[in-house]
Amino acid sequence: MNPAIDRTIAVDRLAFDDRAYILSSKDSPGGRGINAASVIHAFGGRTLAIFPAGGERGSRFEHFMLECGFPVATVPIRSDIRLNFTIVDRHGLTVKLNELGPRLERGELASIEGTVEAQLVNASWLMLCGSLPPGVPTDFYAQLIARAKKKGVRTLLDTDGEALSSGVEAGPTVVTPNQQEAERLLNTVLLTRSHAVAAVRKIRSMGAESVVLSLGSRGAIGGVHWQGADQLWEATPPRVEAISPIGAGDALAAALTWSLQNGDDFPEALSWGVAAGSASAQLPGTEVASFDQTVEIHGDVDLRRIEGP
Repeated sequence: MNPAIDRTIAVDRLAFDDRAYILSSKDSPGGRGINAASVIHAFGGRTLAIFPAGGERGSRFEHFMLECGFPVATVPIRSDIRLNFTIVDRHGLTVKLNELGPRLERGELASIEGTVEAQLVNASWLMLCGSLPPGVPTDFYAQLIARAKKKGVRTLLDTDGEALSSGVEAGPTVVTPNQQEAERLLNTVLLTRSHAVAAVRKIRSMGAESVVLSLGSRGAIGGVHWQGADQLWEATPPRVEAISPIGAGDALAAALTWSLQNGDDFPEALSWGVAAGSASAQLPGTEVASFDQTVEIHGDVDLRRIEGP
């Protein structure tokens, strides 16, 4: 819903109140949904990316998307899309600066809804990814979840703030918050593993069918009703040298969905998601992992069921 031109700037070092020297700068199409579609495409899955685009940046964005290799559906809007900045140094320290995005008009919003609705007949999953730009009702994703459920389409929700809160209550198939998003959703601080486990249970009780809580280098904890019982699973990746965490959560959500679509059970899908997220964290800027890079890590993901309260 809120695509962007992502400008990744590599510098020598980031230090408070000191200058940094730019080593390189690269523009690419960005947004959680775009990153997720790129991963699914790289894994051999079939995907369609739907996004609004307008202005000079929107034209550049569409040009970039022609090189991605998967089909897209562009909804024209009047205003320019966002320009986001990711600044990363040689040690992996990263600063991300995002614009809010264009204010969408009522007719533009209706066009987006109509485009999504028309594609649901051909879809098995609807992934609702990223922030909502100004002017979009906070229950926008919740409404699309309801429409998808009526058509038997499974849904993944990957967003933040009020859009996450209302979306969870609509009962998505799976919701994939990271630690900071879960803390804002629950208005609490998750300091320990037991806090994370309790958060997964709480978010499921709010309406989501299943939850995957991403914990960065510590992997993820997933909660689901499976084989007649409520179950919690933990997937821990091997230690990797993280260069940039940007896009790792998008890769997790995409690989999880790809795996479930292929008929894997929830724990196995969780392990694929963690592997893809960890593989992406090893790459610079906003790059996301390839299938081969993910396979290298997948075999070393420690997957175990969490027993007890």
